[in-house]
Formats: sequence, structure tokens, C-alpha cells
Amino acid sequence: MALQPTLRPLVIAGRYEAPHTLDIFLDYVCPFSAKMSRTIDAVLKPLMENGREYDGKVKIIMRLQVQPWHSASTYTHEAGLAVLRVSPEHFWQFSRVLFDRQEEFFDVSISNLTALEIREKLAEVAASVIPADKVNDFKELLKHKPGHFNGGVAVTDDLKYTIKFSRQNGIHVSPTVLWDGLVASEISSAWGEKEWIEFLTRKVVV
Repeated sequence: MALQPTLRPLVIAGRYEAPHTLDIFLDYVCPFSAKMSRTIDAVLKPLMENGREYDGKVKIIMRLQVQPWHSASTYTHEAGLAVLRVSPEHFWQFSRVLFDRQEEFFDVSISNLTALEIREKLAEVAASVIPADKVNDFKELLKHKPGHFNGGVAVTDDLKYTIKFSRQNGIHVSPTVLWDGLVASEISSAWGEKEWIEFLTRKVVV
């Protein structure tokens, strides 16, 4: 499906020009999304590497799925978009680290933290992945816009794009997976290598 040019690094596996697309909607503080992220690393990405079965045939786009019933969801997705800006080549690595540390951002874990403290904690996660000279740039992107009392931060417009994209396509929960633009409701975060290979064998026609 369509992807605005500034968000091109959301293509986390496969070649950008691959004809088939898996859009995978994930929320950084959703346990099932974390499980799916591990499957992407262990099963799907290797199948799309150079010279493998689906190289040049299938790509994966990680779609950021903000779920407001998780109180840290907006903050964590802002952080993902900030990494995408300052160090796009580390976006997926950052995402995997954040998924593995997601319990630190669960509702109870952050219940006594201010917004600034949550963002500082996310900066610590980012600093474990991105180059040291990019950390301050990351923090700057998560500061409120000067002169605006309700204008968001520097990545708010990108956040709006991802939310609007989900809403217009009727995506309600994570993980949700689209195959070539249509919801593939049979796909589950419980799938392993066997199920994914069977699915791709049926679906890939190039």
C-alpha cells in the first residue's frame, strides 16, 4: 500500500519495489505485537534476504498502530518516528529493543511518571541503539514546539499520518496484517515458520 516518502524506512524487510506487500500494524506496548516482531525477525526477514525464496517478491511495511487504551502508546510511537528521522537505518533495531522492553512502558509502570520523564526514558532506550551523536537530535524532536501550547512535537505530523492511515483502512487492533492491501484475518501472532511458509506459498504469484 501507499507510503509517504519520509516514512520509507518503515519498509523493514524485502526490497521497496517488491510487488507483494505485507503491511503489519504493531503497537509498541501490545504483547501480541511484541510476539509478532520476534516472528518477523526469526521467520519472515530471512525469507526476504538477498538470494532467498522471496527476495524481490515480498516486502514488509511496519505500520505504527497507536492504541490509546495503552497510556504510553502515543509516546512510544513518537519515539519510533524520531528514530526514523535521525537514524533510519536503526529504526527496526530500535523497535525490537523497545518491544523487548515494553513492560517498562505498561500502564502501571509509567503511572507515576510525567510526560517528560516518559520521553527521557524512551531516550535511554534510543541511546542503546542509535549513534551517540544522534541522541540529542532524537531528544529535540520530542520537545514541544516553541510558541505552541497544544501543537505537539516535531514528529506529530508523521504520527497523524500513521493514525489517519489506520483509521481510513479500518484497522482497530494490533497486530493486524494486510496482504496486498486486504486484511488477512487468518494471520495470527501465534504463527510460526510452518504457517507463514504455507501462507506465502499460496499467496505469492510472481
